[in-house]
Amino acid sequence: MPARSFTRSDRLSAELRRLVGTLVHDAVRDNALPSMSVSDVEVSKDFDVATIYVTALVPDQAQDGVKALKAMAKDLRMTLSKTMRVRRVPELRFRYDDSVDRGERIEALLRGES
Repeated sequence: MPARSFTRSDRLSAELRRLVGTLVHDAVRDNALPSMSVSDVEVSKDFDVATIYVTALVPDQAQDGVKALKAMAKDLRMTLSKTMRVRRVPELRFRYDDSVDRGERIEALLRGES
């Protein structure tokens, strides 16, 4: 029997990335939040916690957006429990992903801008 190329945590992360991405998009539109998008999802080994990394279109408003998403985490989890076919939906923890900001800063430094 061939080995699986993806583990269960990889499949759960991909599913959460897709579903939470849609929910975050809807929350941004409905609640007039800063424009945010899901960049990555990491699930703990015991599937109890999902860390969701989000990026912001305007980095200055990122902290406000992450704070709002953290406040809505329980409602988003409840929505996920109605759509996902898993025994227990992991707790959602939102974190700001500053890798895009760091990349842009490095590019600007390489071009000679400050």
